[in-house]
Amino acid sequence: MTDTAHREGLLDADGPLRQEGMNWFVLRVASNKESSVRETLLRKVQIENMAHLVGRILVPTEKTKTIKAGKTKITETKLYPGYVFVEMKLEPDGRIPQDVFFLIKETTGVGDFVGTAGRPTAMKEHEIEKMLVDSRKPEDQPSVRMVFEKGEHVTIKEGPFQGYEGTVDELLPDKGLVRVLVTIFGRQAPIELEEWQIGKSEGV
Repeated sequence: MTDTAHREGLLDADGPLRQEGMNWFVLRVASNKESSVRETLLRKVQIENMAHLVGRILVPTEKTKTIKAGKTKITETKLYPGYVFVEMKLEPDGRIPQDVFFLIKETTGVGDFVGTAGRPTAMKEHEIEKMLVDSRKPEDQPSVRMVFEKGEHVTIKEGPFQGYEGTVDELLPDKGLVRVLVTIFGRQAPIELEEWQIGKSEGV
C-alpha cells in the first residue's frame, strides 16, 4: 500500500463503525495542533509499520461560508477543538498495545487519552456514529452559517439605514442575506442586508 493510499484509507470516514478487533479512543491535544498531530501520527505509524495496529485517525471539520461586502470567504473549523480520534487494535485483555501507546504519547502536541482512573476509555457506539457522520460532511458545498434568527430584534450598523432598529423577517443563507422589517416613516418595509451590517439590539 502506498503512503498516499494509506493516508486516504485513514481519512475514510465511510467505513464500518469499528474495524475488526479495533476500538476508537479520544486524544486530548494542544489547541490548534489537531491537524499537525494527526499528520505526525500518520507518518509515525507508516515509518514504524504499525498500520495493522492503528486504523483511522480523524479530525472532524466543517466548512462554513460567510459573505461580506459581496465577497465570499470559506473557513474550516474544527468540530471538536482540542481532540483527535484514533482507532486502535487492542490486546486480548482490552489494553492498548504498549508500543502504540508510547508512539502516540510521545508525539509533540499530544496531552493524554480521555479516560478514567488513568486508563483510556473506548468511545461508545453512539459517540463513534456521531463522530463518523461529522467526519464525512460534504465539503464541496459549505453552508452559510447564519447568526440571527427569525423574529429577532436587530439594529442596523452600516449603510443608509444605520441606526434603525428592526425585526428579522427571513434568512436567505444562499445569498448570505437577512431580510429585516424596519419601520420607516410609520410604515414597515422589508430591507435585505448582509449579516455584517446588522447587530443584535441591546437590552432585548
